Amino acid sequence: MLKPIQILGASSSYRSRKPQPNSLIRKPISLLLPASQVRFRMSSTHSKSNPQGPSVSIHSTILQGNIRKINFCQFCGGPTKHEIPDGEEKVRAICTRCGKITYDNPKMVVGCLIEHDKKILMCRRKIHPSYGLWTLPAGYMEIGESAAEGAIRETWEEANAEVEVQSPFAQLDIPLIGQTYMIFLAKLKNPHFSPGPESSECQLFELNDIPFDSLAFSSMLVTLKLYIEDIKVGIPKFHYGIINKRPGTSPSEIHAYTLDFHMQS
Repeated sequence: MLKPIQILGASSSYRSRKPQPNSLIRKPISLLLPASQVRFRMSSTHSKSNPQGPSVSIHSTILQGNIRKINFCQFCGGPTKHEIPDGEEKVRAICTRCGKITYDNPKMVVGCLIEHDKKILMCRRKIHPSYGLWTLPAGYMEIGESAAEGAIRETWEEANAEVEVQSPFAQLDIPLIGQTYMIFLAKLKNPHFSPGPESSECQLFELNDIPFDSLAFSSMLVTLKLYIEDIKVGIPKFHYGIINKRPGTSPSEIHAYTLDFHMQS
């Protein structure tokens, strides 16, 4: 029987180039999991400048009314106004011509952490953003495909690599930019790979040689650190995490709270 497990917590502060409004609403996260079969623990990934890390407790930060400016209706092209519609709690983009609401929903990014001969396959980006930096093959999930299918497709497009998904590895939510990353552990079907149109280089890295100082995205930093931690401990887990950051924060300075799950035998 599935029982809800409620996890609560608190945020930490971050350096920012601009003062941030006090507009955070703290709400609990409710996860439906087979509680009798799952063990979990919390860990924190934090910046080098604060090795002690923030106080250890978790929460979800929801940015109230933090919408991207939508100036035109996606249905009729009319100009929009930004108000709180009747029966809702957040500011929405409402068409002044047809009255329809344009919702700005989060995007799902899917990708693969590919293991081969105790090495990890990574791609150097040939497009913006983060041109010239390293990443795991990943991209936006498309309509009509599952998350795993999207991760396999993105791996082929960015690294010309055929992979077999082994298991889900991490789900990382980034509320500030409205993205959720779903990363799968995968194996190469054959040892052949090469840069796709969006990559300038593809390379297998030993764990000690992963270019942490030149990673493209904070999600990649968190994913790779969690993977290395799992390898050291020798216990495979599924990680759920929230990455909290502010504009101008580099991947090496991000904070992430993660919940790690592994099934009991």
